[in-house]
This record gives sequence, structure tokens and C-alpha cells, in this order.
Amino acid sequence: MAAEGGGKEMNEIKTQFTTREGVYKLLTHSEYSRPNRVPFNSQGSNPVKVSFVNVNDQSGNGDRICFNVGRELYFYIYKGVRKAADLSKPIDKRIYKGTQPTCHDFNPLTATAESVSLLVGFSAGQVQLIDPIKKETSKLFNEERLIDKSRVTCVRWVPGSESLFLVAHSSGSMYLYNVENTCGTTAPHYQLLKQGENYAVHTCKSKSARNPLLRWTVGEGALNEFAFSPDGKFLACASQDGFLRVFGFDAAELHGTMKSYFGGLLCVCWSPDGRYIVAGGEDDLVTVWSFSDCRVIARGHGHKSWVSVVAFDHCTTSVEDGDPPAEFSGSDEDFHEQIHFGAGRDRANSSHSRLSKRNSTDSRPVSVTYRFGSVGQDTQLCLWDLTEDILFPHLPLSRTRTHTNVMSATSPPATGQTTTTTTTTTTITTTVSTTNPSGTNGKDIVSNSSTSGNPANSLPSTLPRSNSLPHSSAPTGGSTPNSHTGSNNSSTTTTTTTTTKGNSIIDSAFIATGVSKFATLSLHDSRKERHEKDHKRNHSMGHISSKSSDKLNQLSSSRTAKTEVAKTLGTTLCPRMEDVPLLEPLVCKKIAHERLTVLIFLEDCLVTACQEGFVCTWARPGKVGLLSSQNNPANSPSGTVV
Repeated sequence: MAAEGGGKEMNEIKTQFTTREGVYKLLTHSEYSRPNRVPFNSQGSNPVKVSFVNVNDQSGNGDRICFNVGRELYFYIYKGVRKAADLSKPIDKRIYKGTQPTCHDFNPLTATAESVSLLVGFSAGQVQLIDPIKKETSKLFNEERLIDKSRVTCVRWVPGSESLFLVAHSSGSMYLYNVENTCGTTAPHYQLLKQGENYAVHTCKSKSARNPLLRWTVGEGALNEFAFSPDGKFLACASQDGFLRVFGFDAAELHGTMKSYFGGLLCVCWSPDGRYIVAGGEDDLVTVWSFSDCRVIARGHGHKSWVSVVAFDHCTTSVEDGDPPAEFSGSDEDFHEQIHFGAGRDRANSSHSRLSKRNSTDSRPVSVTYRFGSVGQDTQLCLWDLTEDILFPHLPLSRTRTHTNVMSATSPPATGQTTTTTTTTTTITTTVSTTNPSGTNGKDIVSNSSTSGNPANSLPSTLPRSNSLPHSSAPTGGSTPNSHTGSNNSSTTTTTTTTTKGNSIIDSAFIATGVSKFATLSLHDSRKERHEKDHKRNHSMGHISSKSSDKLNQLSSSRTAKTEVAKTLGTTLCPRMEDVPLLEPLVCKKIAHERLTVLIFLEDCLVTACQEGFVCTWARPGKVGLLSSQNNPANSPSGTVV
């Protein structure tokens, strides 16, 4: 495990960490915060967020940074690893009354040294378009809160467009806006355009062009974050109901879904090539989902509390192709035939113009490593490697991998198939093959995910597992765990049981006691560890209805949540813990005093931020020397980041 030592050492804030590339170091002189550097009292405030844009300044210092702290919004020249931050000279600073900024996004297409377009979402539901260089406020959308009164959770410019942007709210709705249109003086009226499983898309009925152009209603509860695919054609949505939903954006069609292990999903991101999506949330896990296979391919366990941000490191991710380039394909349904957007939308000129719909095991690369990171409310930064032994489990495991091993795994049987139980111990590997004596006529609860004719959707007989987790049930000799499949002829469901202690405890305890009593994913059955002091959380499923004063409604909601969990657990939507590889982090370090809310990978550094309002720069290996040694030591932090 990447975490080191115990006691005092575990609570020590780290200023550097080591990976195979070298040492990442915190640059104390490159810390951005409020000018007085006083830690912000974060009680009841919205998360600190950070946005970057490059204005192509000829001086070579074209990066600009925007971050919000409480009611304040700051805009600086970002000097990164090159020079120390000068907090006394913000380009723009704004203080809002009656509302707080919650999120923001720059338009990279229109950014110049003289002008930038910055969208800012607010806690009261409004969206503001400002130019912090010209110090202008051009437009305010949803000013009278006629469109949506709930908090803005995420705002993004539509890739390749200078005028279209998408806004998500805690109401669970998303709205597509055009900066050229007004919002009208009356509440909008909608007409159903498309409807599917737990989502609907409506157009705005109006004689003249007005905002919003579209309203998306997605899932139940808040829509916490969304992310566009690298080619801009697909949209991944992470919702409080625990579902990841991936849509074809123009056609407004659902491509695939995934369910969290429990609780809401809080964050989502795409791999640079658009093949994989990583989501994190209230189950303390990072979950890797395959776009082409529409299934969970791995989970990562390293955080002790909610995961607030996930992000891929495009600079460390590497793919070496041994086969001809992939042929990208896909339908080209044009949503503009159904609705006229006004200013239209220009496509992003991306090398990934079509996401591959082929099986990920065909024409597989010779070597592939995806690096992604996560930060959470446990104040920890985790880095993860997704390698070929996870992505292509039908191949022999890589000999160079040291972070995964093979432990007990049982592949769910179907009629006429065989059940293979493989146990790996220190020196002996025993394989026992038996034939399933009784079929279930295709009604096994996990048959959808494991008995399909497509071999890519079936689970391998041996699964990579984390070697950092306790395996108290592993045998000491060549014996095989008691793994058996029973069939009840009078029932339409076959129950699969295994005596692998840690994982069966997780699934059985979760279903039996519900979300409110299942506080952590620790594989120890110890209540003390499940309620350790540094594990800050609200009971996630109940959080949706926490504002309701009606206890009967809360109880009803809790029962419904347990029922829904029981339906999805063990299916392709939400595989059991023992059915998918479990990753361990390469790095797991405590880097702040307060919960972390930002993780951004840049070319020469990575950037993190905590709820106290400190934005920290971590130089990549070999880049720390770029910072001038003549920096003013008076600009060093006031002890918050050590």
C-alpha cells in the first residue's frame, strides 16, 4: 500500500511523493490563494474550484487561472513552475452578495491576450458570462431564476462551439444555452423531444429564439458533474442516485449506464482516447468503466472517504500500438435536423473524431498504461495505473506488474458451462473444475453479464486483485475455498455464494443493513475501523432526502434505496467486489488539512486545491529546477501546507 507508517506519520502532510517517473515536489512559492493567505473558514461554503485557460501570449506566459473561495472569485496570471506567485496583483477580483460562485469554465476557442469568456455558476441558480481581462460582465442567465432555482453544480462550454454551453443543477436537470439568446421574462414551456430509461429531453416552446434551447432531466436527485468525451460527441453524467449515464450528445440517446457500489457519484472523467470513463463518489471507490463494452472493468480502493475529483494524466498515459490504427466508426445522427441551435455548433477538430465501437480486445495495443488520479474528503491524493493486465484480462498477466496479484475468484456458471475456482497461495496453485449439475434456464441473476455469447462481456476465470488488502480466508495449503452454486427449482433466481471472507462480508452486510449502517469499504469486519474518526461522511443514500422533515418519507426512501441496490448488485450495472479487478493506488498521500476539491494535470505540474482556499502546484520530476531560486521567501505559505 502506498500509505506509510502509522500514527503521527499518517497524519503528516506530505510535500513530495515518488512514482516510477521520479519525485513530484510541492512548490511552496507557487501557491495561489486569497491575497492575505489566511485559511478560509469553509463551514457551509461551496467547494473551491479551479479553471485554466491559455491565451497564447507571445511572452510565453499565457496561462491564466481562476478560482473561487467562498463569495470571492479571483483571476491571476498562472506562473506555474516558472516563477513565484504574486498574489498582490490579481487581474480581476469579484465579491458577490447573496450568492456564491460554485463552478466556472473558460472557452478556449475565444481566448486571447485581450479577452476571455468565462462562465460562472452560482449557488442560487444563475449563470454569469464575464470577461475578467476587460473586467466586463456581458450577460446574466437565469437572472430571475425562472428556469431553475437550484444550485449550479457544473457548467461547461460545448466542445468546438463559441456560443453553446451546458449547465447542470442540483435539481437533476441540465440546460443547453446559447449566449446570443435571452432567457425571456416568463417561465419557459417545454415540449417532449426524446425519452428513455430515467431520462427525458425537452425543447423550449417559443415563437422567438430564447434560452434554454434544451432541458435534460437525468436520474433522481442532483446531477453532480458531467464531462464531454474528447471528441465532444458523448456526454457522461454522474448523479446523486449513484448512476453514471453516458449519452450521445447530438442524438440525445443513452449509450450505457453504470451503478456505484453504494451512494451517489460525485465526479467523472474520460481517458484521453475516449475508451474509458472513471467515476468516484460516496462509496470511497474509483470505478473504471469501458465505453465500448459498457461494463465495469476495475475498481480502485484507497480513499477513506468520499472521492471528490477524478482526472486522467494525459502526459503520463501511454499507448504503443503494434497493430494498424483503429478504424473509428459510429452513426452520424445529426441532432440539428431535430432542432435549430441558432448560432450552430462547430465540431472540435479532434484526432478522435469517432469513438471506436469495436471490442476492446481486438487489435489490442502492445503496451498500454493509463494514469489517473483522485482526491477526496479524506485529504488524500491517490495516483492509479490502469495497465494491460486489467484492460485485457484474457492475456497472460504482465510480469512487470507488482501492484496486482491473482486470488480466489469464481466465474458465475450458466447452463451447460463449467465453474472454475482458482486459488493462488504463497507456493501452491490449485485448480478445481466442476460441472454445474443444475441449470436455471437462463434466469440466473448474473446471467446478463457472464453468459453472453460475446466473450468480451464475460468475466475471466482469474481476476487481478489488490495485494494490499487482507485476505484472511486464503488457505495455507493446496485446498480450495468452499465455493458452490446452488439452484432453487421453485425460484427464478439462482444464488451464488462464496466463502471468501472479505468480499462476502461486504455484499451481505451491505444488503442486510443498508447504506446507513455500512460506513466504509474496509475488508475488516471491525466496527471501530468502520467508524474511524477521520472518515467524514454523511450517510449517502439518505442524503438525498436529508432536508425533508418528514421521517416517514425518509424511511420510505431508505427502503426504496435498499431495494434498488439489491436489484443492481451482482449485475453488469454494479458487479460484486469479487467479480472485477481491485486496484491499489501507486501513491496515497495526505496533502492538506481540509478536504480536497481540485485535481488538474498540466504539462509540467499537477494542481490541487483544498477547501481552505489554497491552490497548490506540484512540479513533475525534472521540472522543479525551472522555478527561479531568487523567489521572495516572504511569499511562502503560512504553515497550512507543510
